[in-house]
Amino acid sequence: MSATLPSWMRFAAPVGVGVIIVALWFLIVDVLHAAPRALPSPVAIIDELVIHSDIILEDMGITGSNALIGLLAGTLVAIVLAALAATARPIDGMLAPLVAAIAVVPIVAITPILNTMFGASSQFGREAVAAIAAFVPVFVNVLRGLRQTRPVHRDLLRASGASGLQTFRVLTLPTALPYLLTGLRIASSIAVIAALVAEYFGGPADGIGTAIASYAKSGHAALAFAYVAGGIVIGLVFFLVTSLLERIVTRRSPV
Repeated sequence: MSATLPSWMRFAAPVGVGVIIVALWFLIVDVLHAAPRALPSPVAIIDELVIHSDIILEDMGITGSNALIGLLAGTLVAIVLAALAATARPIDGMLAPLVAAIAVVPIVAITPILNTMFGASSQFGREAVAAIAAFVPVFVNVLRGLRQTRPVHRDLLRASGASGLQTFRVLTLPTALPYLLTGLRIASSIAVIAALVAEYFGGPADGIGTAIASYAKSGHAALAFAYVAGGIVIGLVFFLVTSLLERIVTRRSPV
């Protein structure tokens, strides 16, 4: 039987790995001077984070808002379509190729089209890209969760005189909810990545992705890496929040 790591070790291990990586980074760049010219020192990145903290936080808010709106919109559409697919096999057959097509659409291909379609001053194209990216994992997991209820359980509730709404509330929803949260956790990271990528290809001149591209091209590598750190923070916040929700729901769900 494998031993379970204590909770503090689960937190300390990734932090320790991060500290080791930063220490090696500092050693290579500042002590040995063996790094490529475009790789800035961790100290320089921290300086840029402190100096430009206000504008970085502002751009983080824009990127985080685009990712959140896209995540919520993609999740809502995915839940509705998954419910329809679980209810009627013909609808499932019609949606299957559409979902497969969406799953393989490259973000870098549709982003310039959407940004051009909705104008250079609109954030809608970026939000749409995040929604498309978040849609597939939520749809797949919700559909799987909706199909986990056993016929014998549904027949038992029907024999007990339960209505369709009562069956959904007592049986279908509790069974599918953990799958929804799993899909949401996966989609949250994908939505942040999609929002960042979308900011590279047109649209308003704000957001983390736009700043990274601009400062990297102009030779301000340390500031570009500071914005990368901001993007990492956004992704971690989304992942941690959805992971916490998933853990809470999983603990409360009946076995």
